[in-house]
Amino acid sequence: MLRLTDFIIDCPDTIKLAAFYSEVTGRPIKEDSSADWAGIPFGEVELAFIRVENYRAPQWPETEHPKQFHLDFEVDDIESEQSRVVALGATLKQDFIGPDGYGWRIFTDPVGHPFCLCRNKGVVWGDHGPVWPERG
Repeated sequence: MLRLTDFIIDCPDTIKLAAFYSEVTGRPIKEDSSADWAGIPFGEVELAFIRVENYRAPQWPETEHPKQFHLDFEVDDIESEQSRVVALGATLKQDFIGPDGYGWRIFTDPVGHPFCLCRNKGVVWGDHGPVWPERG
């Protein structure tokens, strides 16, 4: 049996980047986090941060140091979430929100990793987060 346990992000300062994503997601950093490894649990999967010497940030959308992953966060209000993540240190890079209010915006975190705030048509918010429409 195979189980996904961690999604690990390289960075120069684990605690600082974990603190950013802790604020973005509203989830706590694990108590045993350190300067070399920090984590934020999401059920069975942990969003983890590992310190890398001589870290080189991706330069999205450039291709010399391209992104190697990105995170998508489904939100119920793009404008308020954008204000919040920018205040936390994110940088808006591109806006793909259509005139109907759906789409996504691309940001980079404080060390250059891209992530998106998304608002998908048909998604409704329940007690346990987003409920996706049936796909036929």
